[in-house]
Amino acid sequence: MTEKQLHIALNSERLSKEKINDLVCVLTVHPELTGPLLQEVFDQDKTDSFNASWVFDHLMRKKLDYLLPHLENFTKGLADLTSESIIRPMAHTCELTMEAYFKTKDPVFVQNLTPEQLERIMTVCFDWLIGSHKVAAKVFAMSSLYYLGMKYDWVHPELKMVLEQNNHNDSAGYKARAKKTLMDLKKLGF
Repeated sequence: MTEKQLHIALNSERLSKEKINDLVCVLTVHPELTGPLLQEVFDQDKTDSFNASWVFDHLMRKKLDYLLPHLENFTKGLADLTSESIIRPMAHTCELTMEAYFKTKDPVFVQNLTPEQLERIMTVCFDWLIGSHKVAAKVFAMSSLYYLGMKYDWVHPELKMVLEQNNHNDSAGYKARAKKTLMDLKKLGF
């Protein structure tokens, strides 16, 4: 597959789940297309399409290490996203990345994520958590922030405060994840 073929596939029609899976299968053997795919995600944020972000999310579930050469562009582009349909899969990618860094301590992520990139993810996750975003993005941001609090000691108290303040005003899904996160924070002494 070429960059041009990828562009056409992502911009011709709304992709079905089957087409997304087929495209991801192709992309797993073409890691060189991860950068162009990420650029398509950012480009589609300015349109009403979100095919690229769905494909990107599914590719990251299978080949998260494909993100490594693109961490700088990925983390720099997050704050500019406006489409809820794109923020959700990108927030999920942040969660997957934080799990690789903090939970499984994957050496390639621990060695390659810079403090600046972690801070960009932290900032955008707080923005997504406190902003008027849909529940999925908030839940993924909540998880990412929980992990980031393992490195940045001010994050857990701030996360706890935000969750306690907003826990009564959001959906059942938000409340359930907030309750779990608050219990996990309590186990850590917060």
